[in-house]
Order: sequence, then C-alpha cells, then structure tokens
Amino acid sequence: MANILYGVNGEGSGHSTRAKEVISHLQDKGHTVHVVSFDRGLQNLAGSFEVTEIYGLRIAYVNNQVRYKRTLAKNLMTAPRAAKSFRRLMGLVDEWQIELVITDFEPLSCQVAHRKRLPVISIDNQHCLTNTDVSYPRQYKRDAAAVKLVTHLMTPRADAYLVISFFSAQVRRSGTFLFPPVLRKEVLQTQPHDNEHALVYVTSPSADLAKLLKTIRCSFVAYGFGREGQEGNILFKKPSLANFLQDLAGCKAVIANAGFSLVSEALYLGKPYLAVPVKNQFEQILNAYYVGKMGYGSYWEELNKERIESFLFNLPLYQEKLRLYPRHDNSALLDKLESLIDEHLSSPARAAAFRQK
Repeated sequence: MANILYGVNGEGSGHSTRAKEVISHLQDKGHTVHVVSFDRGLQNLAGSFEVTEIYGLRIAYVNNQVRYKRTLAKNLMTAPRAAKSFRRLMGLVDEWQIELVITDFEPLSCQVAHRKRLPVISIDNQHCLTNTDVSYPRQYKRDAAAVKLVTHLMTPRADAYLVISFFSAQVRRSGTFLFPPVLRKEVLQTQPHDNEHALVYVTSPSADLAKLLKTIRCSFVAYGFGREGQEGNILFKKPSLANFLQDLAGCKAVIANAGFSLVSEALYLGKPYLAVPVKNQFEQILNAYYVGKMGYGSYWEELNKERIESFLFNLPLYQEKLRLYPRHDNSALLDKLESLIDEHLSSPARAAAFRQK
C-alpha cells in the first residue's frame, strides 16, 4: 500500500467533488492518502477527510465574468503566502513519507513532487485541451493558447495523465488515458425523472437573467442568485447539494454556466443543456461548444428570450441525442489508477527514468 499526497484545486467545487470519490476509493484499497487543498476544496473535503490547507490561486469574478487584472492583482498580493506554503509542504512530504503524488490541477503538490523526484499522476479534465485533439471556434485561438500555457504551469509534467471528458477525443500525448467523467455516487444512484421546471444555475447573481426568465412561459428553479422564495414563475433557492441534485434529477432541462461537473452530471441524467459559459473562461467555452456540437443542447454567450424559447422548443431533439449518451460508472478510471500506483511503486527505477525523459 502507498503513502499518497493528493493535491486538490480549491477553485469551485468540481475538483473536490471528483477527488472525494477517488480518495474514498484509494482509502478503501488500503492506501494512506494525505489531502491538501484550499478554499472551496478545503470546505468540501474537510467533512470526509483530514485536509491540510495550502495556498491556492483564486480567480476573480464580477457579474459572472472572469476579471484577469483583478485575478492577477489578487494572486500577486499573496505570493509570499505561496512560497511559505510550498516550504511547509516540502517538510510534510518528508514527515508523511510520501511515495507518490496525485494532483487534480493543483500546482504546489506537483512542484513538490518534482523537487522530491516523486512520481506524479494527474487527474483532471483540463488536460483534454493539451493532450488530445479538440476543436473550438477560431475566434478563441488566443484564449486556447493562454489556457494551454496555464495548464502547463499548473502541471508542468506528470508520469501519467488520467483525462476525463464527456465527449470522445483522440489522444495525442503518450502517457495519457481518456475516461468518462468521475461522478458522485449520489449521482450514479439517482433515478432521473421529468417535472415541468427547468433548472437554472449561475456562479454569481444576475439580475438581468432573473428579469428575462420572468418573461418566458416556463417554470424555473434557480440557484446562485443570492435570494430565496417564489417570484412569479421562478423559485429561487439557497445553495444545497442535496436539494440541487434533487432538482437536477427532476428537471426537464438545465440553463447554466458550462462548468465541467454540472455539465457531466446533467448529461449523465439525460438533461438537455443550455450552456452559457462564464465570459473569459475558455474551459467553459470549450465545454459549451461540445454540448452544442454533440447535440445535447445549445450554446450561447448571451441569452435573450428568443434563444431560451428556441432551446425549450427543441428539447425533444436534444432528448433523442441524449438517449445515446454513454453512461458509465467510475470503475475504468479507478482500475487504471490502481494499476499505475502498483506500477510506480513496484518499479521505482522505471518511474525515475520516465521523469528524466
């Protein structure tokens, strides 16, 4: 059995949601897993595991848009904390006698692994852009290049990349393995059904969207607007994982940003998706583009009444496509992960040689 350091990006809930499933599996197999994270990841995982807080990069959002200057300023101001956190983690790796590092888009754990010459396994969806052949609208070429650079900075090198995706893609980098999304066991155990409401989710309150929804002949259940209660055809709700999953399972469609986890869960449950990516966030643009390309829903950068009504009118077409959506549990990725751990621990010389390539 292995002593494993598991670094989890704390931005949003997606990384920690899938990490929880992977960490639980590793512990069930008898491995000792030391988890490090920050922000939302720390909050989400602390109730299930012992988690050590580390420094993490924060993205600044204003009016549902990524603000690059604010993001840069925020992280430059906290750079000394990053250096201190790195030094502390270096010491903890020795104290914990770590043999292998798993990173879910978390850079400090990856950098420490390289310094300590430990094998690294990456598990995320971000490397789909860098390690597989994907397409996207040409106007986003510069955005894609920037995100590729960030991805390389977050995970400069790994011995293996377990890349998750809700669409098929051709792998073009050695050591990369493509898998379906890692889903919460609660999602895997959920039986979907169709009520009359459409589920709406935003990452930051949008008064304009709330006003627009009130003009459409449809019932909406809405999260992320910072308020509660029934207002006309909209039922606003406060954040709740359990209630959100219940509303997701029972909705007839989803209107939301294009975060990977929500898209993956919605498609698994057979829910047509109107994707509105957070502005200036290419990962969401790529997700939204493929939702539309695969016929699972539609993709718009801006919403208006006509676009929402068109999406709702075409629900039968999207539902037909979603009947063919491949539905898998997490076993393929978890089996491959276990195989990689055995390989690196049983043949350390081979792993070291790989890292020197």
